[in-house]
Amino acid sequence: MADCGGASAVTSPTLHALVMEARQRLVTAGIHFGHGTTNADDEAAWLVLWKLGEPLDLDLAAHGDRPLSPTQVEAALAVVEERIRTRKPAAYLTGEVWLQGVAFHVDERVIVPRSLIAELIAAAPQADELDPWLSPHTHRVLDLCTGNGSLAVLAAMAWPDVQVDASDISTDALAVAACNVQRHGLRDRIRLLHSDGWRGLTDRYDLIVCNPPYVNRASMATLPPEYRAEPALALDGGEDGMDFVRHLLAHALEHMTDEAVLVLEIGHERVHFERAFPTLPVVWLRTSAGADSVVLITREALALAQDDLPPDPHPAP
Repeated sequence: MADCGGASAVTSPTLHALVMEARQRLVTAGIHFGHGTTNADDEAAWLVLWKLGEPLDLDLAAHGDRPLSPTQVEAALAVVEERIRTRKPAAYLTGEVWLQGVAFHVDERVIVPRSLIAELIAAAPQADELDPWLSPHTHRVLDLCTGNGSLAVLAAMAWPDVQVDASDISTDALAVAACNVQRHGLRDRIRLLHSDGWRGLTDRYDLIVCNPPYVNRASMATLPPEYRAEPALALDGGEDGMDFVRHLLAHALEHMTDEAVLVLEIGHERVHFERAFPTLPVVWLRTSAGADSVVLITREALALAQDDLPPDPHPAP
């Protein structure tokens, strides 16, 4: 007799069978990944283990034959179906995401953190990409466009002697960031500031990190539903993706100490970045995505190119 739907396709209610069923449903539905996982296998395991209250690093090879009750199967498949129906990133359903092995609260008030700068910060004390550019006097760090505060938290963890300011235009994002600062016991080292870009900031910093809105207008129009579920304010960089970056670089010198460096993520927008700032000397930092997604700009390089930089497209009134 044909299966007319409505019942679970898991014939053997074991943990492994349930994860495999969840994986197949995600694949069949054409789900897009990129918010904490990159494939259906990992996302299926994440959703199932989270819903069942199991450790997310559980060894399925060793424990996958564990029998499950029909109630457990139904509950886990329900969250998988919610993921498919809503096309929301899994992190919005679980309320949690990991960046460089560190857990962060996340919800629909902020984008799901996935910045490549996190790799550089986490590796900095031991690696050669970022650490050589930092001065022994690097004590003040700014995370501009902080979102849920993840880069600020990682910076405070990586460099125990620094003080971190974390700013954002969104008060909703800052509320989420406050949860993460408190969660990791860093309220005495991370200060949250409300600012529209540089507007509202007056201090100077030794290191500035920024994962700004940089998606160009054409790409915004073709984003998968999972990305459209995130706040557009944190993604939309204008016609060529460089609107906020122009504002950033137009005023960065005013906020950099003598030996300061600026680390900026631009994702897939290198062509637009180089077209917008053709005379600006930058260093491309290598990450897991290659060497064309994150740039480092010294204060000296920015000063040399200052007269050639495009004006701020949204100057203060």
